[in-house]
Amino acid sequence: MGPVKRVLLGSAAGVFAVAGAQAADLPVKAKPVEYVKVCSLYGAGFWYVPGTDTCIKIGAYTKLQTEYGTSNGPFMDGVANAGAGDTGGRHTRTDTAQFTWNQRGVISFDMRTQTEYGTLRSYIDIGEQTSAVDAWNSGAGGNAAAALFTDRAFIQFAGFTAGRMRSFFDMYFQGTYAFAGQRFGNDTSPNGITGIAYTWQFGGGLSASLSLEDNSGAANGRGRSTVNLSTPSISTTANTLDAKGVEFFDPVLNLRLDQAWGFVGVSAALHDASGGYYTTGATPVEGNGHPGDKFGWAVSPAFLWNSPFGMTGDAIAAQAVYSKGAQGYAVANNGSTAFFKSGLNAGIGFGAEGIFINQSNVELTTVWSFNAAYEHRWSPQWRTSLYGGMLGYQYDGAATAMICRQTGASATPGLNGISAISNCDANWSLSEVGSRTMWNPVPDLDVGFDVVWYHLNTAFAGTASLTGQGAKPNAIYTLSNQDSLGAVFRIQRNFLY
Repeated sequence: MGPVKRVLLGSAAGVFAVAGAQAADLPVKAKPVEYVKVCSLYGAGFWYVPGTDTCIKIGAYTKLQTEYGTSNGPFMDGVANAGAGDTGGRHTRTDTAQFTWNQRGVISFDMRTQTEYGTLRSYIDIGEQTSAVDAWNSGAGGNAAAALFTDRAFIQFAGFTAGRMRSFFDMYFQGTYAFAGQRFGNDTSPNGITGIAYTWQFGGGLSASLSLEDNSGAANGRGRSTVNLSTPSISTTANTLDAKGVEFFDPVLNLRLDQAWGFVGVSAALHDASGGYYTTGATPVEGNGHPGDKFGWAVSPAFLWNSPFGMTGDAIAAQAVYSKGAQGYAVANNGSTAFFKSGLNAGIGFGAEGIFINQSNVELTTVWSFNAAYEHRWSPQWRTSLYGGMLGYQYDGAATAMICRQTGASATPGLNGISAISNCDANWSLSEVGSRTMWNPVPDLDVGFDVVWYHLNTAFAGTASLTGQGAKPNAIYTLSNQDSLGAVFRIQRNFLY
């Protein structure tokens, strides 16, 4: 090859190499922008996450609630909450807050994907809450710290539901028709419960579910409230729990029929109510032995009737619970109730799912509850509900004898605060009647007012020596039925929630 030809070929190769390099450096043509598309598979508010086949809905609500004459979220002053007494029931200058408030803001994420096994769904909500309950004169300066929480975080797939969910024991939530905190039942709608469940769909709206659910006292589980009355346990301020540790979940069975007119259903649960160890003094000791295991149970029927008697938009609903050794299914209060009136007058009640003393068996407590509501819609903007509920505690003869031993004339007041009871009848009950009116001036905005009356049918009706009640004097009190009136105002904005 001649010199000239080699130069020309080399120059051509160089030109093509440079041209190829420059072409590689040129920007690739961008793909068309993928705009968000509406997902119509699951209702309003869902949209496809770009680049995926998953639909998501983002919801939220925010509310401000104020209460007068109520507490515990709110509820009648003095009613037990999570094992501790509510000092608002004393009605003294040092521990009474007649006016309380609660503020919440919550955001939710609902994600769904179609699979060959059906819909894969995950749901979570995250909230912030600030509240003041009996805080104004408690030494906190009236300040209440904000707290983060989540009451739902679950996965649903191929019939399974797992995570923080609503209990499958619960079917009707009276909080749908009332602002007042619910103790006449223990529906987990407000806070959720941890568990796993499987649901069978039989067609025609008939379904059955079997779940395993949290029975501990943590994270809003059903709770363990067995007490050893050989320790200072009869008190108006707290229970001394002595329960066996959690070994397994509670099994829950639910059967229900859902139709356009509403639903009807029944549920049942088993619950471990076993005690801990016998005590030396007030301390459980392994070497002392323990009572035999005891298991409690609860059953519940419920129904909801939409547009009854041809009244479009109205609703009637009710649920009853009967339990033995499983009070966490029947009622939300856990511990001792004490409500004081002027002078040396009070009403009290003592709540536990089981009690025992050293060297005895656990005696299971019978606890029942009932609540119902009727709501009438006056117009698209106005609706009013009338609601009510009852709960009751019943102790058998052996349990009553244990309680009488702790509260009789020879009991030491300094240990438990209650002694010298003239009438040792520990059975007691509580009831409520209320009405809420809701105004929706525009869609998704709720403005409502709730008035509720409570009646405590006291235990130990007669006289008793009460000591260690804060600013209340140590004295002989008359124990009798007590009444309380509360009011709640709420304003809440909902968005796809």
